[in-house]
Amino acid sequence: MDFNRIRIALGTTLLCCATLATAQWPAKPIRMIVTYAPGGGADLMARLVAPRMQEALGQPIVVENRAGGGGTIGADLVAKSAPDGYTLMLDASSWAVNPSLYPKLSYEPVKGFAPVSLLVVFPNVLVVNPAFEAKSVQDLVVLAKKQPGRIAYASSGNGSAQHLAAELFRQRAGIDMVHVPYKGGGPALQDVMGGQVPVFFANMASSLPHVKTGKVRALAVTGSKRSPSAPDLPTIAEAGVPGYEVYEWNAVFAPAGTPADAIAKTHSALARALAAPEVKERITALGGEASGLPPAETARWLQAQVDKWARVVKDANIRLE
Repeated sequence: MDFNRIRIALGTTLLCCATLATAQWPAKPIRMIVTYAPGGGADLMARLVAPRMQEALGQPIVVENRAGGGGTIGADLVAKSAPDGYTLMLDASSWAVNPSLYPKLSYEPVKGFAPVSLLVVFPNVLVVNPAFEAKSVQDLVVLAKKQPGRIAYASSGNGSAQHLAAELFRQRAGIDMVHVPYKGGGPALQDVMGGQVPVFFANMASSLPHVKTGKVRALAVTGSKRSPSAPDLPTIAEAGVPGYEVYEWNAVFAPAGTPADAIAKTHSALARALAAPEVKERITALGGEASGLPPAETARWLQAQVDKWARVVKDANIRLE
């Protein structure tokens, strides 16, 4: 018996089967794991793009929430799922921070995933209580330098996006402020409006209505350019803190090892979803900007985020208790 010929024939058969399987993808419903609870920003983005993705792929996209651990519970599930294109993950900014905050994760926090696309970016907005003395970013910096360790800033929790945005601001501006963590952005914003804490790097969608009614004063946005939702607000870099740039974001991932063709088709479906007028309008209304970066560019962008926040976490000695 010619074992070499049998091996060649078997290998050819398996290759053909694999190629056929990829060509036929998707042949069944796809799960999109959202690493946060229903009703939040990540969940909203998933349910916004999923219907349009279904149209492009010809299969249902089933959105499934697996919240907890700052996104690590859902990420663990996806990282350990079969890399066949039928499990996706929609995660948020914490994905890039978790490797620094959780040094003993049960999965590979970066290498365990194949980035599909950066979906959307959202700048935050630096707000203060209306009675607070600072009327601009430079006012805040000058005041903080005069009163080191006395001005407090709120966040939605230790290690949260708002906490990190403020820490990067503190580091770049060379000032010392006091961190007051809350259990969520809502309570933090309420206390800033109430005057208990003067400063907050707030979510734009939730804070702009209060800016318009005068309950908080907006000083600047955290992105690299002005936001269409608040064109009169300067960026923090414009306002005197060079190099400052922070976005909250959502991206879509697959398990590492997912076939490149499935990744490419998923990206194409996401790009189509983001191009839909009602999707673009909704993202703009929330203060965001649709992205749709292709996989390779998304991978580079995400790695830069991981490196950036690793430095901030280390320099600020941020620890989760």
